[in-house]
Amino acid sequence: MSAQAGAPLDAAVAKRLQNELMTLMMANLSGISAFPSSDNMLNWAGTIEGAEGTVYEGLKYKLSLSFPADYPFTAPTIKFDTPCWHPNVDERGNICLDILKEKWSAIYNVQTILLSLQTLLGDPNVSSPLNGPAAQLWENQDEYKRVLLKHYKEHAQ
Repeated sequence: MSAQAGAPLDAAVAKRLQNELMTLMMANLSGISAFPSSDNMLNWAGTIEGAEGTVYEGLKYKLSLSFPADYPFTAPTIKFDTPCWHPNVDERGNICLDILKEKWSAIYNVQTILLSLQTLLGDPNVSSPLNGPAAQLWENQDEYKRVLLKHYKEHAQ
């Protein structure tokens, strides 16, 4: 179940999201950020940067986060707005990450999701790919990085 446009936001969901926003802002973690993208607390914009020491180091990606009306009992929908060439991201920005699907738990929050996505960039699950060519090339990090940077320059700027 997701919130309908104009539907009132449940007070408990609003409070949870406000608390998560404050926690994320106070944590001041390097390479991740997120905040409401409008007056609607259910829609956020986020960014993640590739972690140091990975082929994604120095690359920055924009994300959209849509929270359902029954959050945190249902996972948010998260997509890459910046095209991301990655084994677990398809051409529409959909993400294959277990904690956003069958392993979702109400104990997760925006911070843990963003940190998990940042980790996923440098440590993909190539046995469950959404992007087969990226998964096949992953073992050859030099060639992977060449293709990744070409894709980033063509699509992310």
